[in-house]
Amino acid sequence: MKKFFIFTLTLLAVLGTSALVLADSTQSVAALNVIGNVALAAGLGIGLGVLGPGFAMGLTMLGALTGMARNPEMVGTLRIYMLIGLALIESLAIYALVISLILLYAFPYADNVIPLIGGATTAPAAN
Repeated sequence: MKKFFIFTLTLLAVLGTSALVLADSTQSVAALNVIGNVALAAGLGIGLGVLGPGFAMGLTMLGALTGMARNPEMVGTLRIYMLIGLALIESLAIYALVISLILLYAFPYADNVIPLIGGATTAPAAN
């Protein structure tokens, strides 16, 4: 437990000071904090987004294998239903991945948020 606590504090310290280290003259610290928070949200989103489907897949496999062991005549039917269920559960993890990729590579509010906090715009200014 002590190692986990130390690791968590170290991780928070690194994430909290990364914006200060990466700051330069074209972007303010606040703009880097927004970008860092978006990256953190995307990472947590995919991490937590696959936690539920992973747990559900384990329970699906447990139920299917238990059913197959108890009733060997239903193996074919249970296998079909299990594969359909696993495909539907996997789609939830893919949705979490898509949302995280949208946050990372197509952050829709970056052009509006970063200038408000004093950072440089992400797009070059029009002539």
